[in-house]
Amino acid sequence: MAVELVRGQNHPLPGARLEIRVSAAGPVVAGATLNDENGRMREPAWIAHPAQPTLPGLEVSRQAAADHRLAVDLDALPAGVHRVNVLLALPVGVGGPLNFGAVAAPFVAVTGLDGTEVASYRATGLGAESAVVALELYRRHDSWKVRAVGQGYAGGLAAMLADQGLPAAEELATTITDAVAAGMVRSVAAPPPRTEEDRARREATVGGAQGAAGAGAATGPGNSGTDASASASGDFAPQAHGQPGAQASPAPGGSAAGGGRIDYQHPGRASAPSPAPPPGEDGAYEPVAGDASGWSMDERLYNQIWDMFEDFARSVAAYRSAVDFAESRMEQELEKVLGDPRTRLGQAADTARTEAREKHAQLVERARGVLDRDLAQLKAESDVVEPALPPAFARWDNPVWHGYSSPMETPMAVRLGDLSLPEGVGLRIPMLVRLPLERGLWIDCGHQGSGASALVDADELRHMAAETATAIAARLAAVYPVDDFTLNVIDPAGSAAEALAPLLETGALPEQPAAGAAGVSATLERLTQRVDLVQMAVRSGATDALPPDLDTAEQLLVVHDFPHGFDDRAVNQLRYLADEGPSVGVNLLMVADREDARSYGPVLSPLWRALLRITPVPDDHLADPWVGHHWTYEPPLVPRRSRVLTQVLQQVVQARRTYGGG
Repeated sequence: MAVELVRGQNHPLPGARLEIRVSAAGPVVAGATLNDENGRMREPAWIAHPAQPTLPGLEVSRQAAADHRLAVDLDALPAGVHRVNVLLALPVGVGGPLNFGAVAAPFVAVTGLDGTEVASYRATGLGAESAVVALELYRRHDSWKVRAVGQGYAGGLAAMLADQGLPAAEELATTITDAVAAGMVRSVAAPPPRTEEDRARREATVGGAQGAAGAGAATGPGNSGTDASASASGDFAPQAHGQPGAQASPAPGGSAAGGGRIDYQHPGRASAPSPAPPPGEDGAYEPVAGDASGWSMDERLYNQIWDMFEDFARSVAAYRSAVDFAESRMEQELEKVLGDPRTRLGQAADTARTEAREKHAQLVERARGVLDRDLAQLKAESDVVEPALPPAFARWDNPVWHGYSSPMETPMAVRLGDLSLPEGVGLRIPMLVRLPLERGLWIDCGHQGSGASALVDADELRHMAAETATAIAARLAAVYPVDDFTLNVIDPAGSAAEALAPLLETGALPEQPAAGAAGVSATLERLTQRVDLVQMAVRSGATDALPPDLDTAEQLLVVHDFPHGFDDRAVNQLRYLADEGPSVGVNLLMVADREDARSYGPVLSPLWRALLRITPVPDDHLADPWVGHHWTYEPPLVPRRSRVLTQVLQQVVQARRTYGGG
């Protein structure tokens, strides 16, 4: 029977193969340290963390996320290990909470491989601490137990590791921090806070998806559901998840493998009941566009899309978890048969093997049935929501663009592409980013780190990247009100001339792109000065003292041909704009290949980390903030031979001439 531990309490563990499930209010880093009989780490290799996620008998998540599932096989731990400490830490330098006192207490549960909870602990009482040892698995004679620890460290990871006797604690903490930060380039943001009413509505509308709430990507020794370079981040930078009560572990008896809904809600947590919406004629709930909380239709659609994204992620996580459980169960049954010489051969052995494989197939089939049911409901909802989207949220092939007119207000978000998973064929979720942008974009036009891009010719890939940049720049110009957006382009060698043609021909880009080293220098100097002036005015409370000719509209700087035409000063200015520009309305969109800038060495690493990496071809490089799925990103390219982009830009320019100062 599961127990809910208090600090210092212990409980025996029933077996060697376990999972540690973590649920937090926002992205956290999860890891585990191995200790000897004296509670000391013997070497840096005795810790599993995002930069080194796998050790013998231990595997942890490779990213910061709100939900984690850590796999433990106590029998496979290195000799001399007497303790396993489960540690949690807040990501450093990402704009999120600085200590655990500012967020809901994290929840940690020890479960069997089938999801049956053994013991759980909520790490309450934390304040200024930014790292905590949540649980300790320790050996007592010939058995293992779990103890609730809850020991926090205001000094963060470095203080925690030093307390366990690691001499190079500061260096290792920096390595972990760098690994998490590097992964933030490849992660989708956490959604806005969801109310109890929202959760209840989604649970009633999409049964299995919400039933999978809190399911993590299945992890076991040798099977990780996360990406080494994926993490929760930014606008796509981390935000508070706002769901302290979301998910922990499945209630005993609930399993996707069994064909029913999984209930990951902890028995001790209350959830507000909500009446289910009326079913349709076939018994399924009829989806409605804008069926979410919000003051306006756009806000309701925005929240509904996030709901669909989360439901999709958790439904697939539950399915993958059920499949992993079925495979683990089959392996155990086969191992039992093959491990005994008396049953290894003969008719009995063949029968046992056949039965084990049939059970595996049945469990997987049932799990797939649950997933298919949830995906069908989500697909029906997507078919209703997609046509109802406003231009800022819509694809370029949406008919809403044919009735486009310049908006009077800035929308709350803009679409930067689509996200999908291989299990959901045909189901795409809009990738929405809040406005104003809180983070710049980097369109990767190189072959490194992308399997899909390796199949495309280098010149064609660069051209597609430039077209993607133009499509995004045009969309931003279209969704901002007249004179609230200014586009700046640097194209030192003129390589993007063909892709930039729609912007120039329509007048949406009123001046030729900055060319050569002189053009790069002048543009960067002007935007850097703007950032300095606005920052000083804001800090001193004297915004009315800004020069009258200063362009206070949102600025987007599109950079092509990097690092051609850039000297050391220009590179430093670019880094400055990436770091400081978004807070005062200056954003960066770079079309670049990191390989081209290798000569700069590590000096450009902070620049790449400050930007959200997207690709000009569909590629599975983004991760969600819950379970770390590899989401396939599809860029927002304009359909071939379509004139929608040109027509929209003409409307933008016409509105600027009619109502603005242009």
